[in-house]
Amino acid sequence: MPLLIKNGEIVTADSRYKGDIFVEEETITRIGDNLETSPGTEVIDAAGKYVFPGFIDPHVHIYLPFMATYAKDTQQTASIAALIGGTTTWIEMCCPSRLDDALAGYELWKSKAEGNSACDYTFHMSVTKFEDKTEGQLREIVADGISSFKIFLAYKNFFGVDDAEMYRTMTLARKLGVIVTAHCENAELVAQLQQALLAQGKTGPEWHEPSRPEAVEAEGTNRFATFLETTGAAGYVVHLSCEPALRMAERAKQRGTKLWIESVIPHFILDKTYAERQGGEGLEGMKHVMSPPLRDKRNQKVLWDALATGLIDTVGTDHCPFDTSQKLLGKGAFTQIPNGIPGVEERVNLLYTYGVKRGNLDIHRFVDAASTKPAKLFGLFPRKGTIAVGSDADLVVYDPDRKAVISSKTQHVNNDYNGFEGMEIDGRPSVVTVRGKVQVRNGAFVGDSRRGRFLRRTPCH
Repeated sequence: MPLLIKNGEIVTADSRYKGDIFVEEETITRIGDNLETSPGTEVIDAAGKYVFPGFIDPHVHIYLPFMATYAKDTQQTASIAALIGGTTTWIEMCCPSRLDDALAGYELWKSKAEGNSACDYTFHMSVTKFEDKTEGQLREIVADGISSFKIFLAYKNFFGVDDAEMYRTMTLARKLGVIVTAHCENAELVAQLQQALLAQGKTGPEWHEPSRPEAVEAEGTNRFATFLETTGAAGYVVHLSCEPALRMAERAKQRGTKLWIESVIPHFILDKTYAERQGGEGLEGMKHVMSPPLRDKRNQKVLWDALATGLIDTVGTDHCPFDTSQKLLGKGAFTQIPNGIPGVEERVNLLYTYGVKRGNLDIHRFVDAASTKPAKLFGLFPRKGTIAVGSDADLVVYDPDRKAVISSKTQHVNNDYNGFEGMEIDGRPSVVTVRGKVQVRNGAFVGDSRRGRFLRRTPCH
């Protein structure tokens, strides 16, 4: 059925104007004023509302075996929550461990998503080891439509790679035009600090951040950047959380390194005092354990300022939901707390509220960081990330006057707590479409839970 969204204020990364959008067969076919419609057209009046391009979350974990358990969401629950929050496409981390076969892992992650997602999706392929058959497998995965790798400079003996493996991954990526994303810490330093703290009887969640201090993240960021410079590969720091790491990345950018920066919504909104909460025998703190950890509050202004200027390129979530019973696996030692805070439903509303509405974030930079720049970096633009004739009709009609309070009682993720509980939001998606089909209306999912499509991409670096 054709779709007309009329009278909205259309906002992209570089333009803002009143107009109508006409959609046929999944794509935008006309943009203008007072567009005429054909019989049978569904009409949505967006007067008084923004119309944004569908938002893209460049960093989520949906299926994830990790720390003796599994992330709690399914493709269906997470994708519905994402759409209610305005995210129409995500990039999931495909994360087989060092013990697993990379190609078999990739096929497993694909099988979990196929036919089970309400939003469009693709993957970053994690390289958690580099052995004789790895290059051939990665070439096969790239040929199937994957244009980004992921490496971990953390999680020793599980996900983490050594320097030789990092070098080989980047050398191959450079040949293929693939961008390498990286979790930047220092696996050995973290392991040593963890053991030292536990030996002193420091076992609670409040010791998670001291075991992975800002200096460790800065060192990992600098090392990643050095390898990028040496190999000529393109790189992307995921979930950068603090000023020392930011300065390392900034210096590398100034030297001409092909490097981009992502921060995630928890690091803009929450600080390390959340992980220090003692309620429920430490459970309140455990709910806010993620890596890199929530940091000292002084870092938040630094991150917001860097986002406003474009030094930080994108904002994701690192969505990784574990419920309270899973978090309690770490009640005897913070090293056993499953790392992760859910956020795929809240990201857009929090970024709009505390960035655009209550902060100093330009609305175009908001759209760029949460939609357009991820599309450009990861081979999805202009199919995704903009509102233009020929682009997929992924559209978010956004009500800037809708106020609410975040609560686990009203969330849609498959999780029994919300890391942003009680926070106010000043806006909400009113209508969300995926390739022209209305999936969300007035905060409720009304669409097809199998609508999502695997997005094959071509390397662009």
